[in-house]
Amino acid sequence: MNRSHLASTLMQTASLDLESRLSDRVRSVPPSGIRRFFEIAATMDDVISLGIGEPDFVSPQPIIDAAKKSLDAGKTGYTANAGLMELREAISEEIDRLYGVQYDPGSEILVSVGVSEAMQLAMLSLLGPGDEVLIPEPCFVSYGPTAKFAGAEVVYVPTRAENDFQVTAEDIESRITPRTKLLFLGYPNNPTGAVLRRETLEEIAEVVVKHDLLVLSDEIYDRLVYGESYDQGHTCLPSIPSLRDRTVLLGGFSKGYAMTGWRIGYCCAPPEILKAIYKCHQYVVMSAPTMGQIGAVAAIRECQPHVEEMRQAYDARRRVIVDGLRAAGLPTFEPEGAFYAFPDITSTGLSSEDFAQRLLHEEHVACVPGDAFGPSGAGYLRCSYATSLENVTEAVRRIGAFAERVRAE
Repeated sequence: MNRSHLASTLMQTASLDLESRLSDRVRSVPPSGIRRFFEIAATMDDVISLGIGEPDFVSPQPIIDAAKKSLDAGKTGYTANAGLMELREAISEEIDRLYGVQYDPGSEILVSVGVSEAMQLAMLSLLGPGDEVLIPEPCFVSYGPTAKFAGAEVVYVPTRAENDFQVTAEDIESRITPRTKLLFLGYPNNPTGAVLRRETLEEIAEVVVKHDLLVLSDEIYDRLVYGESYDQGHTCLPSIPSLRDRTVLLGGFSKGYAMTGWRIGYCCAPPEILKAIYKCHQYVVMSAPTMGQIGAVAAIRECQPHVEEMRQAYDARRRVIVDGLRAAGLPTFEPEGAFYAFPDITSTGLSSEDFAQRLLHEEHVACVPGDAFGPSGAGYLRCSYATSLENVTEAVRRIGAFAERVRAE
């Protein structure tokens, strides 16, 4: 190729408007509001991250030992598409033991690549163009985009601190239209730490049945509850009889078992729905990682004491961060689930974005603006306490100093 031809080819390539060739559904979805702050923090020294929703614990040793043993035994091939039967049986037994809900491991449980895959496949299986999905917010950043990737319209249902970020049956029913097909609940909640009471869920169940809706329930934080919610116990949505056959239950091992990098989640659903999810799963990923599935079996069988030890450690951090933020003049809702505090920062006069940006650059503490999780998060900040007690204590001190300085400006 001569130089003039090469130059001409480069000019033609440079003139291509490749962004316009992208699908509308992808272009309509903004980048994650979480990752941007981590990318900045990664270039800085002495940063305490209260941003990422990842346990700081190493996966319990029995999980690691089981995975190592499987590799030494040469178990490096695919499993069944739906996952190891031993793991599906263990998941079935655990859900029954904890919540009294029975699922057939052969026809109602599928092992996925993290909860994220299960959520995407459930959306693809249940939703299509013109369908509406109701999503209470603030909520995890991927809920809305995942529904949009399935071609659906998202109708957000605002929640408020004065109501403990509880979504109510009235809130939901007021937004139902003839096109509403699915209600998506994520409790214990990321980012607020809110937990729905059983009586609230029973009222919501009446609305769901009345309007013939389906429900997608993300319960990845089910093992991480505190205070009154711990005393009463987490309410698994399909344990409400009228919702059992209307619900796709999402769960996994990333949070409660500290297995984020293993990428093992699952979904449970009536056979007719699971068949559709299974069909999508076959074409998308074939099967979840084999050693991760073997590790997950060990997690259920051998690591219940480890789960409780980690839960208690999070609870101690929860008290420090909530008390510290309140002492700093930042009203903070009492989180009873997950590992997030959600302080109100409006007293500083800064927006969530400005507060998070300045806090990172001036005090080297990384948090996430509350409105990254929906309009109801404006004026709030998400602070993860999935880091050491020492880090939590020092981060709260820095946040308090920053808030005091800003108010004096």
